[in-house]
Amino acid sequence: MTKTASPKPRILEPQRAQGEIRFEMPDDILAADHPARLIWEVLGRVDLSPFAAACGSVEGRAGRPPLSPRMVLTLWLYGISQGVGSAREVARLTSTDIAYRWIVGDLSITHHKLSAFRATQTEALNALFTDVLASLMEKGLLSLELVAQDGTRTRAAASAPSFRTYGSLKECREQAALHLKAVLAAADDPQYTRAQHARREVAAREFQARVEAAMATVQTLQKERLPTDKPARASTTDADARVMKMPDGGYRPAYNVQYAVAGSPMGGPRTIVGVEVTNVGSDRSSITPMAEQIEERTGQRPQTVLADGGHANHEDIAEARRRGIDVIVPPMKGAKALDEMKNADPEVLAWRRRMETDEAKELYRARSGLVELANANQKTHHGITQFLVRGIPKVTSVVLMSAIASNILQHAHSVLG
Repeated sequence: MTKTASPKPRILEPQRAQGEIRFEMPDDILAADHPARLIWEVLGRVDLSPFAAACGSVEGRAGRPPLSPRMVLTLWLYGISQGVGSAREVARLTSTDIAYRWIVGDLSITHHKLSAFRATQTEALNALFTDVLASLMEKGLLSLELVAQDGTRTRAAASAPSFRTYGSLKECREQAALHLKAVLAAADDPQYTRAQHARREVAAREFQARVEAAMATVQTLQKERLPTDKPARASTTDADARVMKMPDGGYRPAYNVQYAVAGSPMGGPRTIVGVEVTNVGSDRSSITPMAEQIEERTGQRPQTVLADGGHANHEDIAEARRRGIDVIVPPMKGAKALDEMKNADPEVLAWRRRMETDEAKELYRARSGLVELANANQKTHHGITQFLVRGIPKVTSVVLMSAIASNILQHAHSVLG
C-alpha cells in the first residue's frame, strides 16, 4: 500500500523587499507622563533666552539657524536622568532610542555640538537653575525652612600618573613643543586626510595648553607651601583636579561637589537649592557661602541648615548664626575641642548648647534622608561616578544639569498641573 505524503506546512516568513507606506504621528510615540516629555514641557515654561544669546542668525538676515536650545537641553537633561553622560552616547541614542528620537524630532545632532553646548553654557545653566527654583517658589512648592548640606567627592577625568612636579612639567613642555613642531611639519603627509591633519594639530595644541596650565597651577600651589613640604604637583590632564581622600579610604584625583537640599523630614519632594564644585577636599567653611548662594537664587535665607561634623568650622558657624540661620552640626569632641571653647565666639557657645538639646539631636536625624539622596542620585541614577569633562567650569555644567533634571522630575506634575 502506498504511503500518502504529509501536506507541506504553510509558514509566514518575513518579507523585507516589499515597500510599504506608514502613517504615524511622531508626537504620539511617548506617553503623556514620560520623563522626556515632562522635561520638554517644563522647559517650555522657563526663560531659555540666555542659551541663544550668542546666536548670530536673526530674522530678516542671512545665516544658518542654530539647533533649538530647548531640544539640546532636553536631550542632556533626559540623558543624565537616565545615567547617560557621554555626548557620543546621547548622539547615538537619537537614532536608536524612541525617547531620544522623540526629543530631536526631524532634526539631527552630532556629539560635537552636544559637547560644545555643555562646555559653553555654564552661565546659562546657572541662570536656568535659578529660574527653576524661582518657579517653584512662586507656586509654593519650595520651602527653605529646612535645608541639608553635604559634599561628595567624585573622580576627576585625570589619572594619578598625570600629576607632575614643576621640573617634570618643564620636560613635558619641551616634549609638547617638539610634538607640535613635528605635527606641523607633517602637514603635507599624504597618509592623513585634511581633517585628520586638523585634528592632530588641535590635539597637539590642546596638550601644550594643558601642560602650561599645570605649570601655572604648580607655581600657585608651591607659594602656599612651606619649604619643608613636598613639592607641589598638578595634572597634565586636568589642572583643576586635586588628589583627595575618597570614601573608600584611597586617594585619587577628584572634585568636591557640594549639594544643598530643601525638603521635609516627613518625606515628599527633595529640591536641590544650591550646588558648588570645588577642588578642596574638606567641607569646612562651606555653610555660609552656600547660604549666600541660596539667598541669591531664591531671595530667602534658609532657616535651619543640617550638616555633618565635617562642616564644623567655628568661624563659619558663628557667621551663619549672626545671619539668623539655625545651624545643626555635631560639634567636635575631645581635649582639643575644649581648648578651642575657652575664647570662643558667643555664637559658637550658643550653638554648642543648642546641639545638646534633644530637639536638635532629633532634627539632625533628617540630614541623611534629605541631602544624601542627592549624592546617591548623582552616582547611582545619573551615572556621575567619574566626570568625563575637565576643569571646574565644565564639571559645574554637568552638576548643574544633574540638579536641574532632578528638580524638574521631582516637581514636574505639580508645575504642569
